[in-house]
Order: sequence, then structure tokens, then C-alpha cells
Amino acid sequence: MLSKSQISFIKSLHQKKYRKEHGLFLVEGIKSIKEFINSSYQIHSIFYNNEQSGLLPKLPANINLFEVNNAELGKISTLQTPQGFLALIHTKENTEMSLQQLKNRFTLVLDGVQDPGNMGTIIRTADWFGFKNIVCSEDCVEVFNPKTVQATMGSLARVEIYVESLSNFLDRSQLPVFGALLDGESIYQMDWGTEGLVILGNEGKGISPEIIKKINKPVTIPRFGEAESLNVAVSAAIFCSELVQVKN
Repeated sequence: MLSKSQISFIKSLHQKKYRKEHGLFLVEGIKSIKEFINSSYQIHSIFYNNEQSGLLPKLPANINLFEVNNAELGKISTLQTPQGFLALIHTKENTEMSLQQLKNRFTLVLDGVQDPGNMGTIIRTADWFGFKNIVCSEDCVEVFNPKTVQATMGSLARVEIYVESLSNFLDRSQLPVFGALLDGESIYQMDWGTEGLVILGNEGKGISPEIIKKINKPVTIPRFGEAESLNVAVSAAIFCSELVQVKN
């Protein structure tokens, strides 16, 4: 049985302030938790519904296990319908991305993406298409936000996220800078070359004026219908699909 202090502590991790303070974030659902168990992330503890204990894989001895009932799980979960398993996982310290990691590949760069669901979907999409790294501006939504983590469906365990001052990052990269803009060259006709940075902007405002100045290869997804705009996560999927074909 969980104590009041344990419940209070876990619930505090629903908030960014306390995730940052304690260096822990939540992952829910056995499938996603398994992805983190098999990754470079360090698992702090797992809380599981006693009725589903048979789904637990063999775990390292240093992981704390707590059997809980449905009522307790409901108190600590961020979901309206808890999935039977909740893990506390150590966050990774943000490091500067090495320029070597950018060589001979395309890297997604997110400028001010704010919606947790969009961020999670972009990470999951990048994982699907084999993109190993994503660079985020400092004003992007936190990737350890529970809604973001949930939307990645475990892909956060495989995609490395770097938070950078985009202006400084773009200056030091010295790579072609592609940007998703309305007045760019068609994504299907662009000469992509073999490497570069692909910038996607904020849901409502697009790419910030400061970063637009850094773009030397504006790209657009041609519109054939009447929709005013594309969701940023959908745009990311289209770019990833096109870039995989370019590389292959």
C-alpha cells in the first residue's frame, strides 16, 4: 500500500517544476515501460496493478517494485483510465549535440513546438523513419511532459532529444538549413543533397523571424486542396518520408 507521502511525491511529478527538481518523469503502460527498460534510460521504480503482474518482464535488481491496487494507481496516474503500470524514470541531462552526429544525415529541428501531443507524435514519427536525433529550441514543450511521453508510445526511449539555442546551433553547424515555409520550393523538387537540418515551426506562428533568417533552403509542401495549413506533426511525417527516400 502506498503512503500519502509516496502518492504526493509521484503526483508532484505531474508538474514540470518537480520533474526538473527531482530528475524524474513518468511513463505509463507496460509496452512503453519495456521500451525504456531496454534503453539507456535508468529506471527508478515501477508501480504495477497486482492483477497484471504476469506482464512484468525480468527486471534488474536495482529497480524498485511496488504492487498497487486500482484506486492507488488512479491517484498517481496522469491518465483518466490508468493502464496498470506506471514507472518513474530518471531524466537525461541535456548535452550539446556534437557536430559529428549531423554528418551525412538529415536532422529534424523544432522551433517553438508547444503542443505535447504534437511533440510526442513527431518523436514517434522520427523513430518510425529511423531518425535518431531531434534538436528542440529552448521554448519547445518539455519532452518529459506526461502527455508528450504518452504520445511517443515508447519512442522517446530511442530518439535522443537535444535542447539548444537554435540561433547558436545553426551558426555552428555549417550545414544546409532547410525550413518548412509557405513560399519555399516544393518538397518533391528540392535538391536535398546528402545532409542538412530541417526546421519545423510553432503550430500557430510558424518558424520565428530570427530563425527564418538562418534558412538558406526554404521548402514547402504543395497544397492541392483548400485547407489553410497542415498540422506540424503531419508536416514532420511528410518530410521524414521524403528524406528517407532521398537517402535511400
